[in-house]
Amino acid sequence: MNNLEKYKKAFCDGFSINESLLESNLEYNSIPEWDSVGHMGLIAEIEEAFDIQLEMNDVIDFSSYNKGKEILEKYKVVF
Repeated sequence: MNNLEKYKKAFCDGFSINESLLESNLEYNSIPEWDSVGHMGLIAEIEEAFDIQLEMNDVIDFSSYNKGKEILEKYKVVF
């Protein structure tokens, strides 16, 4: 599984959503599942998928599907 597939899987598993929702640059609070509790679940899924630990500022800045990709590049995750 490549990094993009892992990333998509983290979103789909974390929120129990269909992958098609990701194409619209899913954003925080744009679906009921992505509230504050769902956000922390997503972060846990991503940290586990990529074996990293995000800094608190990055957890806070992780506001959309696309922004998350930008943040993960800081952790040497290449898409």
